[in-house]
Amino acid sequence: MILLLLAPCLAAAARVTPVQQVLSMLTDMKAKGEKALAVEKMVYGDYAEWVDDETTKLGFEIETGKKTSAKLLAFIEKAESDVSGLKSGIAKLDGEIATMEGEKKSAVAQRAAEHAEYTTVAADYQESVDALAMAIQTLKNQNVDRPQAMLQLQKMAGKMNGMRHVLAALLETEESKTTVHGGPEVAAYEFQSGGIVQVLEKLQDKFQGQLADTESAESNAAHAFDLQVLHLDNLVTESKSDREEKAGVKAKLAGESRAAQTDLADTKADLADDHSTLSEIKATFAAKKTQFGANQEVRAQELEALGKAIDIIANPNVSAAPGSKAASFLQLRSHASAERSLARGSAVDFLKAKAKALGSAVLAAAAVDVASNPFDKVVGMIKNLLSKLKEEAAEEADHKAWCDTELKKNKMKRNKRTSKVGTLTAEVQQMDSEITTMGATIAELSKEQAELGGAMAKATELRQAEKTVNLATVKDATAARSAVKKALEILKEFYSGQAFVQTGKQVPEMAAYGGMQSAKGGVVGMLEVIESDFARLATETQAEEGEAARTYDAFMSQAKADTKAKHDHEYKLSLKKDQTEFELEQTKKSLAGVQEELDKANSYYEYLKPNCGTVHVSYEERKARRQEEIEALKEAYKILDQKSA
Repeated sequence: MILLLLAPCLAAAARVTPVQQVLSMLTDMKAKGEKALAVEKMVYGDYAEWVDDETTKLGFEIETGKKTSAKLLAFIEKAESDVSGLKSGIAKLDGEIATMEGEKKSAVAQRAAEHAEYTTVAADYQESVDALAMAIQTLKNQNVDRPQAMLQLQKMAGKMNGMRHVLAALLETEESKTTVHGGPEVAAYEFQSGGIVQVLEKLQDKFQGQLADTESAESNAAHAFDLQVLHLDNLVTESKSDREEKAGVKAKLAGESRAAQTDLADTKADLADDHSTLSEIKATFAAKKTQFGANQEVRAQELEALGKAIDIIANPNVSAAPGSKAASFLQLRSHASAERSLARGSAVDFLKAKAKALGSAVLAAAAVDVASNPFDKVVGMIKNLLSKLKEEAAEEADHKAWCDTELKKNKMKRNKRTSKVGTLTAEVQQMDSEITTMGATIAELSKEQAELGGAMAKATELRQAEKTVNLATVKDATAARSAVKKALEILKEFYSGQAFVQTGKQVPEMAAYGGMQSAKGGVVGMLEVIESDFARLATETQAEEGEAARTYDAFMSQAKADTKAKHDHEYKLSLKKDQTEFELEQTKKSLAGVQEELDKANSYYEYLKPNCGTVHVSYEERKARRQEEIEALKEAYKILDQKSA
């Protein structure tokens, strides 16, 4: 009965031999090894593809950074060269403007001196002409001889400054007449002063001619001065306009150069980061490639060894050894039970020793399970544990590769976005400062234009009032001079028709009436002085009017030029301010976008840290420990498997 019950067990034992079990185990190991080999190739292929993509992308970025750096450097060098040239040009223009303003100042001082000299000389000539006119009229009205006429002229010279020049000229003329070759002419007796009058009339014509020449020379000098000042003012205005234009271009180029220098520094920093990242990727890839090659070689050798072992064990000569003698069921059972107990004890001792040496909770738990479970269950349990550890190792390797990839990508993204945020923030701050400065400059230019407009309006108002007064003065003086001339003609005609002759000795009380013209120079003399005063008033007023008009025109020309220059500067600055404000808005939008990307990258990094970054034992240490656990379990399985066979 017992034999009948044990028959199925004996049949099963007869069907599955230890050799077959070994073959099955080796076949499973080979299949798992081939699968692990394929998985490792796939993971390495993905990683190699990512490395190739990143290397290509970084290569493009490095090449672009180099080209950008070269362009920025060339632009900076050219801009700095242009700024230096403009600086020299501005300094040269400043020197020319200072020279021209100095020439104008010298010309003004010289003109003032010439005009002062003209005023003195013209006054002297006018006084001489007036004195001559009075002397001629006096001598014509009095019947005196030559000595009396000379005496009369000497008395008049004591009272009138102009007569002194006349008397000196007269004496010089008289002296030239007596200085002749040979003896002096026999002078005829002259009872009248007709010869003196003729000489005085010639002197009058001479002084009037000299006065006219002096006035003509003054007019020509004033005209030449006006042309010179106008020419200098035009040159100064043109030079100042050119200087302002050069200064504006210089400021613009200097600003663009500073911006380009900032961009160049950022580009060089990005380029250095790209080089560093590329070097790190290449170094890591080289290490992983070497490790992958070594792993592939070991796996291939392992699979080859497993294949040879399977071929050897699968040989029919090994599975059925000739001359073997079958043992009885009870002998086999007793012997097998003893062998299995011994094998399990050995496996338990081995696992405990390894668990203690490695500090492995997995091996310690496996030792407890081996000691407490049946032999058949222990073998399956170890096989399952081996499979689980291998799967965990593969999963952890995949997770490690994924973490390496994601952390690298996230680091590159965070670094670039952080650098870009810093660059854009600096640009926003710089543009804000430029907009504020330009706004203040525009307000100041507008204020200065309003002040110039008010000054021109005030100057025009004053000029009109001054012109009205001057024209009225000239008109009144001309009319008064004309009236005095007519009065003089009438009086001269009246006095010339009267015979005021003194004959014999007169009683003082009954002296002949000589006419009012003899009282304090006479009415005619007084009127002639008045006429000359009116003529001088008209001439001086006309000169003042001309000078005032020229001063006004020069002021208006300069004020208009300044207003136009300030308006043009304000207009160009307003356009630049509008453009900068537009660029500021675009930069702020870009900054917001980059900041959002940086925030997302930081958030993703916070997610990656606990999953990839926070480890107490490195991946290599965990891998090595797990491999030792696997080797220990394999050794325990081998011990049990040998005894089970």
